[in-house]
Amino acid sequence: MKEAFRSLRRLARQKGIELVRPSPEGRLVRVSDRNLARMLTALGEDVAGISSDGEPRCHVPADLIGRPAWGLSLQLYELRSDRNWGIGDFKDLWGICSLAGALGADFIGLNPLHAGFLYEPNRCSPYEPSNRKFLNPLYIAVDEVEGFVTSPDIEAELSRLRELSLVDYEAVAAIKLRVLRTIWKSVEQVQNPALEEFIRTGGPDLRLHALFETLSCAQSTGGTGAGWLSWPREFQSPQNTVVHEFARAHDDEIEFHQWLQWIAHIQLSKAKSCCRRAKMRVGLYLDLAVGEALDGSATWSDRTSYVRAAAIGNPPEPFAAEGQDWRLAALRPERITHGDPSPFARLMTASMQYAGAVRIDHAAAFARLFLVPTDATPADGAYVRYPIDDMLEELANMSVRHQSIVIGEDLGDVAAGLREDLATVGALSYRILSYEQSEEGFVRPQDYPKLALACVSTHDHQTFSGWWKGSDIDLRLKHGLVSRAMTLQHRKTRKSERKNLLAAFAAAGVIGSDEQSGAENLEQLVAAAHEYIASTPCMLVSVRLADLTDEEAPTNIPGTDKTYSNWRPKLSVDLAALEHLPMVRRIANVMNRYRGNPAAHGKVDSILSARGL
Repeated sequence: MKEAFRSLRRLARQKGIELVRPSPEGRLVRVSDRNLARMLTALGEDVAGISSDGEPRCHVPADLIGRPAWGLSLQLYELRSDRNWGIGDFKDLWGICSLAGALGADFIGLNPLHAGFLYEPNRCSPYEPSNRKFLNPLYIAVDEVEGFVTSPDIEAELSRLRELSLVDYEAVAAIKLRVLRTIWKSVEQVQNPALEEFIRTGGPDLRLHALFETLSCAQSTGGTGAGWLSWPREFQSPQNTVVHEFARAHDDEIEFHQWLQWIAHIQLSKAKSCCRRAKMRVGLYLDLAVGEALDGSATWSDRTSYVRAAAIGNPPEPFAAEGQDWRLAALRPERITHGDPSPFARLMTASMQYAGAVRIDHAAAFARLFLVPTDATPADGAYVRYPIDDMLEELANMSVRHQSIVIGEDLGDVAAGLREDLATVGALSYRILSYEQSEEGFVRPQDYPKLALACVSTHDHQTFSGWWKGSDIDLRLKHGLVSRAMTLQHRKTRKSERKNLLAAFAAAGVIGSDEQSGAENLEQLVAAAHEYIASTPCMLVSVRLADLTDEEAPTNIPGTDKTYSNWRPKLSVDLAALEHLPMVRRIANVMNRYRGNPAAHGKVDSILSARGL
């Protein structure tokens, strides 16, 4: 029946039938399958035997429908602790999982954990990975690796790295790789059936990624560069004889990089187990980036699957008048769901094997991608359509196979009907408080969709406090993203938004009428914002850790890769101190009042005390 469903949708699209139509209220509504069949018949198509029965749908746990959940979201690297190596790591993740479970949370949302450029670590954006099928070894908790032995020199360097307010990726990579290589040399001759099985299962994909890392190390050390586009021509293809000879001469280094992936796999799997022990109903919520670096492991290993001479970007818009070129490689539309497993299925498996939920960054890609020629500007780009029916069916099948919820980041300029298409297959929409506005003001909590994740802020935004103060507007001007005239307009709009939000809070009963006028208490407003989204019917609500610690430094300011330290700011609060923050406990109690663990409602303080927290 799955094939019949796909045929109906595909046939309707092929014949130019839009799958959505406007409603009298101005919203898009889905055309029923019955009416699609009628329209096809009217156009002379034989639809006998074509049915939508048995439509594939993503995994949606029944208990989350009756009792919606909440969780914490964070950037793993931003965590501080008295034992990590200057960057949040998998052991820190184990600790935050335990804390979140005690708070009553049902999931931990993380930045993409994809493999980056180990030998050019300052290329640190988790959304420009080298390869989405593998993990970033910089998140390995080295002190948890069997065979680790510390020294005064190591401890002195670690102490320095921990004190920094920004992650020093170059120094972190240097000390971690140096110590991990020492451990590897002490264990490489020891028979390890588990590692051998991991390497067998990883197959050619893992071997090629490890070979890329080995070449990247050699080329970077030689001054050529970590990405393959800067390498001598003979090294730019894994099929080249020179590359085969290099691999034979560096087999030990290749095995080292396979071992790193195994260690990362073990430690992330342990985080999944930590969530299970904490009785989280969802567990880890991982993020899948929309593409990979043009010169990374993925494009080097599998050149034929990727679009050449163009990169993913965004057209010119009010907040980025020149448009954006994200310098990300796109999978070719005709190959993305081709093969068994397909490139798309392999990506899904890479994340879903660890995760109870996966967020698809830039879900607009299911319908189309804006591609920018590599020798041109975003103004010269164009949209390219993708096989949405095949992709959504494969997404649903993978979601069910791995029992993983899907959240589609359906923001921005998405194709008409995409949100409805995602909802049809059971993928959750992604709703940010400041985005949920209409001409009448902010969307009322009860009008949010059930099949959605709601949040107050995300990694590409200021915290709620920063948004309220207009810090995002000031920073866009400071970094030359918008003109001064546009900035004045944005400030005027924000003033109106603040007034409308206060009115929405008062109408929802999350602040008193007396708090709607006069000087606002920001802490009270942060709590009100979280209560507002907690009271929605959305299946999931995500609480950003940076909102609870009131971080001033943004995680990322889109479009400022040369002028701001994106993806580097650490939290201002140590991991061990988080449970003592009044705002952490306050928001946890708010969340538990509306969703999550009933046993934790109003009892966060006593629960943490009983657990020694």
